[in-house]
Amino acid sequence: MAISLEILLPLLLIVALLVLGVPVLFSIGIGIIVLLQVTGSFQLTFFGDNLYSGLDQFALIAIPLFILTGDAVVESGISEKLITFADRVVGGFKSGVGSATVLGCGLFASISGSNAADAAAIGRISHGSLKDYGYPGDYAAALIASGATTGILIPPSIAYIIIGVTIGISASELFLAAILPGVLILFGILFVNIYVNHRHDYERGHEFASPSEMLTAAWNAREGLLIPLIILGGIYSGIFTPTESAAVAVAVTVAIGVSQRRITLGDFQTLFERSAVVNGVISPIIAVALALSQSFNAIGLPDLIVNLFANSTGSFHIAVLLMFVVLIVAGAVMETTPNILLLAPLLFPVAQEIGMNPVHFAVFLNSALGVGFITPPFGMNLYVMSGVTEESVLPIASKILPFLAALIGLVLLIGFVPSISTVLTGP
Repeated sequence: MAISLEILLPLLLIVALLVLGVPVLFSIGIGIIVLLQVTGSFQLTFFGDNLYSGLDQFALIAIPLFILTGDAVVESGISEKLITFADRVVGGFKSGVGSATVLGCGLFASISGSNAADAAAIGRISHGSLKDYGYPGDYAAALIASGATTGILIPPSIAYIIIGVTIGISASELFLAAILPGVLILFGILFVNIYVNHRHDYERGHEFASPSEMLTAAWNAREGLLIPLIILGGIYSGIFTPTESAAVAVAVTVAIGVSQRRITLGDFQTLFERSAVVNGVISPIIAVALALSQSFNAIGLPDLIVNLFANSTGSFHIAVLLMFVVLIVAGAVMETTPNILLLAPLLFPVAQEIGMNPVHFAVFLNSALGVGFITPPFGMNLYVMSGVTEESVLPIASKILPFLAALIGLVLLIGFVPSISTVLTGP
């Protein structure tokens, strides 16, 4: 069954507006209005009603709270202490400073839930140190950009909250399912750096830290190490929900910063303003994208997509591969939030048709979109690192290729082997 012109043209209009640089919010909004007018499915009041109902969900309160947590982690100095701790543990090995940077990205990800915040924070802290230890500036930026993809892959993650809202899965279940795949990708990046470093002899590490130095670093970083345990432990012990855990994360992080005099009363306005600006970008996009998702359902577009996939392949592995290609291209040209809200409702019925577990699909979806963050020429992390380090984007993109190849292989493995995503949650 082919997609009719009255459906295809509004979709092409959205793509064209995005390519022309029209903000995502307006591109999707205009597309919805044209879609509703052309198909005659609903009155325009449907659009307005869905803008409100899309955001009127308790789970979405976690998004601004985790954004605020990420800012507070940086301001309180917790991120620096986490990097120092990782350096004391693995910095003595050859390629140890690079390994410490990757582990630092993972530790920061377990608190912030955002890849861009991860890249910016770790980039400011570690890029200079990596260069001091012999890494070329462009490769150091590529290493951090790759490690920062774990910002949305390791729980707690804003992306998994949005996926849960979109396809109706508990965020706590997705957080649990994401642990193993997220750690797998983290260590994949770490081992690629070890291989590249041994081949090019960028660094030999430094002297091994003594046991007392490791214990001191662990003690200094205790707050950063405890926050993820508080968040995830509280969720899975039933003490609080994922949304409530975000509020706890903010309270704990801010309290640490205030007690250590890294955050003052005057900093609160700046923290709130920065978080409000980011949330002010994300929330309207969520509203219009959810409205577009409802429009897709109303006109039967997911069923058409399922039929297209069914006609092109009856194979689970080929269907997963086709979904991966769609997701990696989308992840390279557009931010995670609109991608999830646009593609999850369209691809989820395909996943169900080929027998894909919903949790497995959610983890695969997010992991594939994460690859897009470092996919040239538009990968977001490439530009974040270019801005933070003042390295040119093209050299960073050329050095990212070994990491990109590893991530592609690992995400396909996650897609082809469901148990990697479901081993902790059950089939």
